[in-house]
Amino acid sequence: MSDFIAMGGYGAYVWAAFGFAAVCMVGLLWQSWSASRRRAAELEDLRRELRPRAARARRPEPLRPRRAENGS
Repeated sequence: MSDFIAMGGYGAYVWAAFGFAAVCMVGLLWQSWSASRRRAAELEDLRRELRPRAARARRPEPLRPRRAENGS
């Protein structure tokens, strides 16, 4: 087992490289998860903001007759 860990004298380099790669992968996973949660919250905020506008846009105002502007 110790021969496997030593890897012919290159064990320190190999295991350090594996450790660095694992830390990078975990960091990227955390960053992606965090960005996804932020974007989902931002999307929900935008949807809440736009829903009342869409409801107002669907209700047209009643038509009112225009008055003549030239005084006749």
